[in-house]
Amino acid sequence: MKTKSYIPIKINQCLNINKMKKKIRIWNSSFTIIGLALAVLYSCSKDDKGPGNQTNGKTKAVFNSTVTYGTMTDQDGNTYKTITIGTQTWMAENLRTTKYRTGEAIPLVTDSTAWKNSTTGAYCNFNNTKNIDTIATFGRLYNGYTISDNRNIAPKGWHVPTDEEWSTLITFVGGDTVAGSLLKEADTTHWQNPNRGTTNQSGFTALPAGYRNTDGTYFSMGFYSEWWSSSENNAADTKLRSMVYFSNDIGTGYVEKSYGFSVRCIKDN
Repeated sequence: MKTKSYIPIKINQCLNINKMKKKIRIWNSSFTIIGLALAVLYSCSKDDKGPGNQTNGKTKAVFNSTVTYGTMTDQDGNTYKTITIGTQTWMAENLRTTKYRTGEAIPLVTDSTAWKNSTTGAYCNFNNTKNIDTIATFGRLYNGYTISDNRNIAPKGWHVPTDEEWSTLITFVGGDTVAGSLLKEADTTHWQNPNRGTTNQSGFTALPAGYRNTDGTYFSMGFYSEWWSSSENNAADTKLRSMVYFSNDIGTGYVEKSYGFSVRCIKDN
């Protein structure tokens, strides 16, 4: 019967093999540690700057440094300052979500004809900009069909204000003819001249985000801002509130849902 033959290994060869195994273990441990570190860094980066969060921390709005702001987060992961004024708590920035509360996407409509013909919810950025700082500062524009969609554009715990809730805010800060001075961002960093007498005392920090007309054209960033309410006149028209650069009056009226306006949400009671 044949016996198996083994090649003898010298002692120094055994020592070398043991050293190699030790080095391999060290390398494997090192790679494991590096891999874990990279995973943590990636996770942090993803949390801070993931999809929908790229505008966080990018706003150039001039807030009131003498008031205390809170924060809230929408369904897209965007964070906002909030401010309590009287008995109400408002967003102190314009909404910039691209999703409904359900997580379903709001269609981005850049084409003018498509915007004009839309009869369902849609959003856009002023002049179709992709500039992150501009979007972070001024928010996005939404048509009125987005406001009335039962999937809700406002995050959980918040809602698009009724006209009565707008009236409560405006009355608290002095009424229609003076409210703009306490609600608008002060001076002319973003508002055009004259914007006189503005203090942003309330902390609301209203900005002139402009609007999109029913034909899909854009107007008046720096000059005007319009915000939707949730109060409808009929299936086609919804009430708005507006501010302008040359006056501290607050405008109001019913307009077609095919306009593109800003949104400020108010906290549920």
